[in-house]
Amino acid sequence: MDSILIAMILALLIPMYEACRNNDIWQQMLAFGSIATKTSIIMLFIAVLRDDWMIGVISVIILSVGNAGLMLLAHLIKGLNET
Repeated sequence: MDSILIAMILALLIPMYEACRNNDIWQQMLAFGSIATKTSIIMLFIAVLRDDWMIGVISVIILSVGNAGLMLLAHLIKGLNET
């Protein structure tokens, strides 16, 4: 089980590198959205392992509504930069 968790954390580093490397706001927000999704899946995996459903509920909430707010923020920032 530890090797699966380590692989998930290593997969989390890829969008972090992309967010630091790119200057386009859309690419950065997509990378941050990917980080949020991967983090909530790791949380869900840990919740199942620990049999702690409160953590699982929080990770499902992050999965369902977290990225929508992030994309709205990216759209607002892009609109501010164009004017």
